[in-house]
Amino acid sequence: MAAEAEILDELRRLRARMPQLTGVLAASVDGLVLAHDTPGVEPEGVAALTAAALGVAVRTADATGRGDLRELLVRGRYGYIATYAAGDTAVLTLLAPDGVSVGRLHLEGRRSGAHIGDLVAAAVAPPARPAPRTTARSTARLPTRPAPTRTTTTTDSASTTDR
Repeated sequence: MAAEAEILDELRRLRARMPQLTGVLAASVDGLVLAHDTPGVEPEGVAALTAAALGVAVRTADATGRGDLRELLVRGRYGYIATYAAGDTAVLTLLAPDGVSVGRLHLEGRRSGAHIGDLVAAAVAPPARPAPRTTARSTARLPTRPAPTRTTTTTDSASTTDR
């Protein structure tokens, strides 16, 4: 993907803003890694598990009438796994230790998720077509006058006369 370097830059900026993060990963919703910075963690496995968890979460949100999935938060004994929607086709997963500010995690995750979603959308969008060239001659048409309408009256030729 053409945006991989830009996505990786965003992941690095995110880790700089939140140094307590232990890993960050951007993946497609079907579990393919787009970019990652996950020392000590297998990114392909995390991406695949995220896709599976995302599938269940999407169905749960739908079944309970909660609308489109925005985020998923899992808390384990040693910390958090937070997944945020990144546009329609990607997700951002953050790994954080226990004791992290969940509010800050959400703030930064949502912000980066939105930015990554924009990068992915721009990378898959078809290139813009140039506007058609026009000639100096005007192609606009002038309105035409409607044809005059004629009213014809008919008279009854079989008139009756009084005698």
